[in-house]
Amino acid sequence: MGTMEKETQISALVSRTTKELLERHARATGVKKGHLVEQALRHHLQALQELPTDVIVHPKIVVDRKSGEAILKEIERGKPNRALRDLMRDGD
Repeated sequence: MGTMEKETQISALVSRTTKELLERHARATGVKKGHLVEQALRHHLQALQELPTDVIVHPKIVVDRKSGEAILKEIERGKPNRALRDLMRDGD
């Protein structure tokens, strides 16, 4: 069995949603929040080291107002464009 690593404390600001997700998961599973954060950070950092950058999908995308309005307009329209239809048909 390996030796225990010394622990150190870090401080980070997270969104209210992230905090709620962390607390909900900790309550549901009994996993300590510190352990969950440690494992999540190690997993994420290892993936960033080992995977090509073009396959990393970020959980949050920032767009300017003009792009956001265009995205919202497409979502509200509710119709897939030709490129999406072709993509979904690929392999049929």
